[in-house]
Amino acid sequence: MTSSARPAGNQMNASAHTSRLGKRLMRRIFKLASLLVALLVVAAIAYGGKGYWDALSDAPQLRQRADDLIAQGLGGDSLGADHLAMLLKVEDPNFVDHAGVDFSTPGAGATTITQSASKRLAFEKFQPGVGKIRQTGYAMGLESRLSKDQILALWLDTLEMGEGPEGWVTGFHKASSAIYGRPPAELNSTEFARLVAVLISPATFKLRDNDPALDERVRRIERLAAGACVPKGHGDVWLEGCRQPSDS
Repeated sequence: MTSSARPAGNQMNASAHTSRLGKRLMRRIFKLASLLVALLVVAAIAYGGKGYWDALSDAPQLRQRADDLIAQGLGGDSLGADHLAMLLKVEDPNFVDHAGVDFSTPGAGATTITQSASKRLAFEKFQPGVGKIRQTGYAMGLESRLSKDQILALWLDTLEMGEGPEGWVTGFHKASSAIYGRPPAELNSTEFARLVAVLISPATFKLRDNDPALDERVRRIERLAAGACVPKGHGDVWLEGCRQPSDS
């Protein structure tokens, strides 16, 4: 009896020792993981903060640039009230009220107008992923120093609009002139909706040619503008909630 009990006791002691070592190891791993997460959070805050302070530094120059655009009739008001309402309803439905970011409004998606403008104003070449952190900080900085009209003017002036008759077009008003030969305020509802529709994928949609995919997006935008539908949720930037039953 005695000789057989000793090995069992040794096995129990070894098992308990192994268990203690395993617990120590897990605690160390947990501490290291917690430290790593904390460092990443601090780094993200610092990078976002850099974007914010960069925007404050750039603000005087950007305000002047925006005011010049508005004075030239290239701001949001120059689109006409109905056209501007359509544009905001599609691109950033809570633009007037948010502080640069929007995490809940149906159809808003991951990028507000202010963030979109920041992507082109603050970066020579924007890289998705970690770049989103600085982009968001920059957007919040813009919101603290520029008016909504100024931000909108800068956004309109820097928008990528796709291929025009003479090559790639940057700027909403320039695209209107290049494609239709008229300023946005003089376009009919469908013509204006086509300019709005192309914004989500300017490299794919074809403003100058027959493009069934672009035509479908225009139909969804027109239904949204008329109040005939609503986006399915915050991320419904393609307006699946405005798909007609016959298109399903």
